[in-house]
Amino acid sequence: MSKVDLVFRSVGERTASVALELARRHIRPDREYIIDNVRPFSAAVEQMLRIEHDCDQVVYVDADCLIMEDMRPFLNSNTRPYTDCYVNDRFRGHIHCGVHITRIDVVRKMAELPPPDGEFKYVLRPESRRRYYALRELGLNKEFWNFRIYHDWFQSYVDIFAKYALRELRSRTEEHRKQLEMAMQSWDGHADFIVARRAIQFARESVAADESPERIDSVIKDLPQIAEREIPELDLPDKGEFSLSEVEELEQERKLTHSDRHSGKIFGLGLSRTGTRSLTSALQIMGYNMIHYPIDEVTYNQLAAADYNFELLKEYDGITDITVSPYYMHLDRLFPGSKFILTLRDKESWLVSAYNHWLNRPAYKDDAPPEEQVHLKVRRILRAAVYGCYDFNEERFSYAYDQHVRNVREYFRNRPDDYLELDIVKGDGWEKLCPFLGQQALNQPFPHKGNRLSASMAAGKAPA
Repeated sequence: MSKVDLVFRSVGERTASVALELARRHIRPDREYIIDNVRPFSAAVEQMLRIEHDCDQVVYVDADCLIMEDMRPFLNSNTRPYTDCYVNDRFRGHIHCGVHITRIDVVRKMAELPPPDGEFKYVLRPESRRRYYALRELGLNKEFWNFRIYHDWFQSYVDIFAKYALRELRSRTEEHRKQLEMAMQSWDGHADFIVARRAIQFARESVAADESPERIDSVIKDLPQIAEREIPELDLPDKGEFSLSEVEELEQERKLTHSDRHSGKIFGLGLSRTGTRSLTSALQIMGYNMIHYPIDEVTYNQLAAADYNFELLKEYDGITDITVSPYYMHLDRLFPGSKFILTLRDKESWLVSAYNHWLNRPAYKDDAPPEEQVHLKVRRILRAAVYGCYDFNEERFSYAYDQHVRNVREYFRNRPDDYLELDIVKGDGWEKLCPFLGQQALNQPFPHKGNRLSASMAAGKAPA
């Protein structure tokens, strides 16, 4: 059984006592630590990284997170370096934040690294940036998992104001601004949303786009006091004391709302560079625990033995990318009732993207460390199965793409309830995906991961 420490962070949230009770109940930590009323958050991060843990993993929980599901079975079997938990957020829908499961080697590396001096991103997200540098130095990646967790529900007006002024400061890239604006479109006249709008307006009017990191850091430190000053002017009704019964009522309402949601396995059959990462992220946002192109040794051994009853599917709701692209007929028989999604793309642009993706990704590396050798073996077996070659060949790739699409369409012919095609590059998104899986379309931007990955590859930083 895994040894687990709980680090609970609170700055006096209205939900703090209930959130701590739920965290204790659903994590059952071996030891717990409480970071209480330490501001700004960068100071809280420094304090939590000074804790001397004797455990396998640390679960960091913010006091605005209400955990409604037993996490201990997951934690007992978990070996992932870092897992970011998806939550249901009051203001932004299904997002990952607030509960972070971090393996102890990553925690210790975070503690070793000094805070970046004068870095704008660190000022806005101190914990996230320290973790990013630690994972990068260790050569590890993060994963995502869905639990029933409510985030930012039932908060005080002062906390909402401080959070959404900060949210606006964090949303000044085009991508993040678009996400915030779309979330705001679903806000009605509830007092919580009135406060959040006022906070966003304050931040836009008070902090210029070209402010220095030092000035922004100063504003962030003052946000609680600014909120105390601004809230009385809105003349809103008092919320009173929070109780567990409020979240239990919400939980019951949401269970009824999601009764038609697909509960079987989901497989993304698209070839790499057709939007498979975007599809994975979208399915995670919808509440499914998906994995994209797994490269672990157990999966390799199963692929090599033509065993497609993947061990991963005991934990995950589905797999995307070429790990499953060639094996849809087997998966259909092994997992009846599954959903299959083929991501498509204009073939000419796909060939360009595929060529760029295969650059500097050889099938063999003599000097690769043991952990990378497993990845290379997975790469070779899947390249052979899907493309029939180890190196990029435009003619062969063009044939493989056409043949794959033709075969998948023929196999799922006359099965519209089981099979969906998506061209994410052309704009397909929630309006097709959500009804296919028995859900209402989400009012948040559909994730587009390819552009970010392409930019990383151009800089020579893309993951293999």
